[in-house]
Amino acid sequence: MKIQKLTERLSHLTDPRRTRYGNIRHKLEDIIVIGLCTVICGGEDFADMEEFGREREEFLRKFLELPNGIPDSDTFRRLFEKIHPKELSECLVNWLEEELPDRCVIAIDGKTICGSADKTHKAYHVVSAFVAENQITLGEITVDEKSNEITAVPELLDLLYFENAIITADSMSCQKNIVQKIVKGEGDYCIALKGNQPCLYEDTKDFFAEFSEESEQTKTSEKGHGRIEKRKYFLTTDIDWLEQRSEWENLNAIGMVWSKVTEGEKEREYVRYYITSLTDIHEFAYAVRKHWSVENQLHWCLDVIFREDAARARKNNSPLNMNVLRKTALSLLNKARYGRLSKKRMMFKASLNPEVLLSVLLSLKK
Repeated sequence: MKIQKLTERLSHLTDPRRTRYGNIRHKLEDIIVIGLCTVICGGEDFADMEEFGREREEFLRKFLELPNGIPDSDTFRRLFEKIHPKELSECLVNWLEEELPDRCVIAIDGKTICGSADKTHKAYHVVSAFVAENQITLGEITVDEKSNEITAVPELLDLLYFENAIITADSMSCQKNIVQKIVKGEGDYCIALKGNQPCLYEDTKDFFAEFSEESEQTKTSEKGHGRIEKRKYFLTTDIDWLEQRSEWENLNAIGMVWSKVTEGEKEREYVRYYITSLTDIHEFAYAVRKHWSVENQLHWCLDVIFREDAARARKNNSPLNMNVLRKTALSLLNKARYGRLSKKRMMFKASLNPEVLLSVLLSLKK
């Protein structure tokens, strides 16, 4: 049973409690599984974990030992403040046993947990690697602020296996060492280009201003949510003229995306530039579009569905461990797809019916 695999994996985590004194009343794996179930059902804090556990104790005993019943909220709080977020994340990602689709897009981007700041530290900024196709978070790195993403992304890439995948990132990650890491891992890249690489940016901008119509092109159009968005993608592999080409490993092309968004009577136009190892215009367009999944399908869900920015966990590792639980819950909800219900409705239904919760934990499609 998949849940038994989870409890087995969790039992090998480093227990931050003083276990050598022999006064541990609740098992580490029991506490984490109850916490995960609570988040799946829409719970937001440690008091919710205690309340959920007491209401669903009979159900939980089907796969948890619970030698001394349900832990109280302080026990949940103390554990999640101390357990190592990276270790917990790796354990849960491995438990999900999600195979990467061939030639998938892995979008790398950061999000600040706004409510995690307190008197001792700034709000945590978490850089995530998100697989666009199956909507799973492969890994994350925590930094003090957004500007530190430059050093965090190489560390995050060291944790990932991404052979034959396409790595996408915003302009802050347009760094030569990051590109080298991606190429060394046998992946491709498509990275936004802005003023932090001024010479490369200006040369690319000037080229497309003069020769965009001579470049390979493709178009897309989308309508929904009261808006129409039209996009034109331009890609050229004829970059022998580019002086900086040799400085960027496996730089095969530069690209531009023009988009126009119409909402009612208002129109907005955007132009974005990219460096990439891709040479196919359709693959380039796909990668650019899929990068936004990390915003729309991860960060938006964390804020709107799980109310992460309003979360009150602030001390030590608790905001980061709660972030890991939310991402895991989101991955399970995406995989389960209980009918045509929205994620929010699935969470509500899981809180009412233990069998629905079980189907989410087992990733069963209804």
